[in-house]
Amino acid sequence: MENKHHVAEQGAAEIPQEAFDWYDDYAHGGMDRRTFMKKLGTLVAIGYSMSVLTSALLPNYALAEQVSFNDDDIVASYQEFDSPKGHGSGRGYLVKPTTEKAHYPVVLVIHENRGLNPYVKDVARRLAKAGYMAFAPDALHPVGGYPGNDDKGRALQKSLDKSKIQHDFVAAARFLKSHPLSNGKLGAVGFCFGGYMVNYLAAIDSHLLSAGVPFYGTPAAEPLRKNIKAPLLIQLGEQDERVNKTWPEYEADLKKADVDYQMYLYKNAKHGFHNDSTGRYDPENAELAWQRTLAFFAKHLR
Repeated sequence: MENKHHVAEQGAAEIPQEAFDWYDDYAHGGMDRRTFMKKLGTLVAIGYSMSVLTSALLPNYALAEQVSFNDDDIVASYQEFDSPKGHGSGRGYLVKPTTEKAHYPVVLVIHENRGLNPYVKDVARRLAKAGYMAFAPDALHPVGGYPGNDDKGRALQKSLDKSKIQHDFVAAARFLKSHPLSNGKLGAVGFCFGGYMVNYLAAIDSHLLSAGVPFYGTPAAEPLRKNIKAPLLIQLGEQDERVNKTWPEYEADLKKADVDYQMYLYKNAKHGFHNDSTGRYDPENAELAWQRTLAFFAKHLR
């Protein structure tokens, strides 16, 4: 595992920032795959290796498994929940510690804009290893679930009604919070689109979350922000210009609403720096951000 990451990090270190910017634009619908690959071709023309470029920029989920699905300390299953205002029903990956307890602190884990991929499932397992019951819904359940491919997943998620997706995650949060094994305190952590969803859940229902950790997520719509009551731990990468430009206005609204928040800006970190399946992964900053996440949840959920 460490050797694979070392190779990925070395390749990523040689790639110019503009390539990561192109990938971010591509990953968020700003350009199609053909245009993205054409732009990478301009780097190949000046001496970069296409294999190094693609291995650093595109995900390799074999790198992301930190906790095996058959780890003795956890038990995982798939659970469905009702979502009457969304797509009718939803489905997600539920992981809890094998140590039997009457109740667990619970955390909703929210994926990026491409469905419940292996990296996000592994994040849920990491939380279960740390003593939480974690639930990772798949926004793509109405269209068959994550298709095993990020490009297809991204296209499928883009095809769905955004308001219905949001309702699905609200329903998932309520399902988890009211679960018979829940201690009634709900945390949420999300990445990219999932970071936005954490901000949205905090804003759409003041009583839903006990703690939220959005990783490089944009804020909820401005009129909703006054409703935020849950403490927030905001995790941003220094080189994430697209998301970071939304922060000053969001921070002003959080202050106005007297929200208990902390924001950490991770030096030289890119958008997606916690995702250990791509070359954007920053091991040192990702580990620091994760330890802060666990400490934050321990403070507010236990």
